[in-house]
Amino acid sequence: MNSNSIPVSDTVEQHTLEKSTNVHTASPKWFMPLFLAVLIATVTYIGFQLSADLSNIPSLSFYSVILLAAALMVALGFEFVNGFHDTANAVATVIYTNALPASVAVMWAGFCNFLGVMVASGAVAYGIIALLPVELIMNVSSGAGFAMVFAMLLAAIILNLGTWFLGIPASSSHTMIGSILGVAVMNYLLSSGNGSNVDMDQVLKVGKALLFSPLIGFAFAAVVFLLVKTVLKKKLELFQPPEGNKPPPPVIRALLIFTCTGVSFAHGSNDGQKGMGLIMLILIGLVPLAYSLNKNLDTNQLQSFGQLSGQTALVLDTQKQFNLSDDQARSVITKYIQTKEINPEVIPALATLTHQLGEHVGQYGYVKDIPENEVSVIRNDMYLSTSAFKRLEKAKQLPAMSESQTKTVKEYRKSLDAFLQYIPTWVKVAVALALGLGTMVGWKRIVVTVGERIGKNHMTYGQGMSAELVAMTTIAVADGLGMPVSTTHVLNSAVAGTMVANKSGLNFNTVKMILSAWIFTLPATIMLSGCLYWLFLQFVAK
Repeated sequence: MNSNSIPVSDTVEQHTLEKSTNVHTASPKWFMPLFLAVLIATVTYIGFQLSADLSNIPSLSFYSVILLAAALMVALGFEFVNGFHDTANAVATVIYTNALPASVAVMWAGFCNFLGVMVASGAVAYGIIALLPVELIMNVSSGAGFAMVFAMLLAAIILNLGTWFLGIPASSSHTMIGSILGVAVMNYLLSSGNGSNVDMDQVLKVGKALLFSPLIGFAFAAVVFLLVKTVLKKKLELFQPPEGNKPPPPVIRALLIFTCTGVSFAHGSNDGQKGMGLIMLILIGLVPLAYSLNKNLDTNQLQSFGQLSGQTALVLDTQKQFNLSDDQARSVITKYIQTKEINPEVIPALATLTHQLGEHVGQYGYVKDIPENEVSVIRNDMYLSTSAFKRLEKAKQLPAMSESQTKTVKEYRKSLDAFLQYIPTWVKVAVALALGLGTMVGWKRIVVTVGERIGKNHMTYGQGMSAELVAMTTIAVADGLGMPVSTTHVLNSAVAGTMVANKSGLNFNTVKMILSAWIFTLPATIMLSGCLYWLFLQFVAK
């Protein structure tokens, strides 16, 4: 049916009835058995791997087992709900242009998310953790640490479920960032100004990404669509809505599937890491012996770390004084990370901490040989060390170094990351499964909004291709620049841009709904997370 035959005055329900051919097709009979088989196989694998990890440490109490199970379920629940939102956006264009049947599209997107999660480095996961107050990260096994984790996760889930129920494409990334900021703000207020300051540089970075990524998606998608229309003006079928379930021409179909694949893969490799980071916080807090330090490191790596620590300490303090005690050094570095205020003791304290880390770790052959009472101490000292280096480097407050000294410090910092920034394979599998299942189960509400309700007319092949191409490219560039853009925001605005360029018209009720979610996601999650954190603190020992 030609899009021009659809009256502008049609209601949303009428649009849905006339436009949704592929999206409302029933799933094939093999879909559910395959879905259940993958679920059972993956859950079995995760159970065996977790049991194997826990078998190497003293038995957990019944309370710890219940708390671990609950925390993991909530963390995976966040990733499951994430699949409703961001991943569903990636399949909207291929479904509404009939490039893939709906059931195949969501399964393919789930698989691409799985691959993206599995190849993720973990850098984004630990970058998200670094936004949290340093005193809570170092004491994540305390009552306040668990209050922090549950407050962040529940706030993000509540906001995501609410917007999903209303069919609003909101950003799961920004609900999580808002939840982190809410905990950080409340922690600072409750500490009477003695806790960690909110990292305003990071807040501004997120704010800029929130503001500019949708605008970039809108403008570039419109430009790309007009270019495609100019270059391929003789291919009229590209600029007509699909007829029934008729697929697009082979080349356009291949390009639509390719861009859907790229967006889904990028989403898994980036957004999936947020769940990984929170799960690692949970594991480190409840079973530090098993997960505080990377046990895959061999003897050579431990010995190399000991040597690099000693060399780096000498770069920082050429007088070899190291005249601060361990506790004094930790106190000075912690205060510096919290306040960002440099003083003459910071560099000597960092040198002392670095020197002591080398002596402590270098004496062991394997990570598993480190005594139980030292594991958490060493991890916290490593975290303080790497955080201090990052802060000093960013503020250009490190002492002057030669080229060889700079190389030594860089190798030492990489060695620190090898101990701290690791993700067990089963955690990646668990997050990948949760994302994929969320996409397959709850995709339809968001897909219908993107495909049917942003514009007044049905999406054409050319529009779907242009929107996905811009979304994939924008996300890839943002990842390279370390910018936290949202798959949801970029793709929705790109679809709207193609609608305007094609003079298809915008459904302003839907646009206003999406803009409202875009504007209020951060403040809403900040408030909800902060209040939940305060509430949970009333029931735990700080």
